[in-house]
Amino acid sequence: MRPLPPCRVQTTDRLVFITMLNSRPDIATEADVRLLVDTFYAKVNHDALLDPVFNGFAHVDWPRHLPRMYDFWSGLLLGTARYQGRPFPKHIPLPIDATHFQRWVALFQATVDELFAGPTAAEAKLRGQAIAQVFEARLRERGSLSIL
Repeated sequence: MRPLPPCRVQTTDRLVFITMLNSRPDIATEADVRLLVDTFYAKVNHDALLDPVFNGFAHVDWPRHLPRMYDFWSGLLLGTARYQGRPFPKHIPLPIDATHFQRWVALFQATVDELFAGPTAAEAKLRGQAIAQVFEARLRERGSLSIL
């Protein structure tokens, strides 16, 4: 994990302004994508709601899964074309509901904000939110999110 950049604190009439001397970088390289994916899935693996789905139910093979996620996010954010696959079908059998998607989005967006800032970082957050919304809607249409 990257250390926090130093900051200068100025106080004026009960307001505190923090000026970051070194701002977070934008997502610009394959190494940035790997850092995002690795940091995010490390959080998923420690999350009380998501960990049982990924590791208990799906038994994700992380050494195989992470490189696919690097390719997936590299394609969306850097314009590479390495990812080959259909991500949605793998989610159909999972025991997930809207709460899982909300947590996934919250962790993903927090991870992006923790590590990066800029137009591509903003795009990553938008793409993550959109993917979650589409997957959740498609699962609901199939009846997978029904409580009955």
